[in-house]
Amino acid sequence: MAAIQSFSAIHPGDPEPGDLIEIFRPAYQHWALYLGDGYVINVTPVDEGPPATFSSAKSVFSRKARVRMQLLKDVVGNDTYHINNKYDSTYAPLPVEEIVRRAEYLIDQEVSYDLLSNNCEHFVTLLRYGEGVSSQANRAISAIGFVTAAAGAFSLLGLLRSRSRERQY
Repeated sequence: MAAIQSFSAIHPGDPEPGDLIEIFRPAYQHWALYLGDGYVINVTPVDEGPPATFSSAKSVFSRKARVRMQLLKDVVGNDTYHINNKYDSTYAPLPVEEIVRRAEYLIDQEVSYDLLSNNCEHFVTLLRYGEGVSSQANRAISAIGFVTAAAGAFSLLGLLRSRSRERQY
């Protein structure tokens, strides 16, 4: 497996059309798909204009997103990114012409958005592979499941302890 290099708007990498671009935001990763000539396609909140990020708390819970074609350097801003076609060993990428055609068809369209089941990573992997996948969402779902299970266990323990005390009196 090739080493992953990180890039910034000042030190760009050399993505090819159809490549997945992972952008490292302070609290999460944003995903875009490289179209060529410095442009990417990505989803942004419907109610946020030109800014290219899901940066506000409000946007994370948004149910709609707008598909935008923007310069990679504008989407990255002061953050870093790397080319990350991490699912290529699991899913066969579609032909580049098909990826770009499908992406261009969606520009300026409003699409549904859900942080856990239909996020920016799902969007770009659907374009590249024909299958929407997101390890970021899977990790979040697993964490939510663990927290829910732990809360349930603590609640059950509390219930058992209170019943145990009731019997003693």
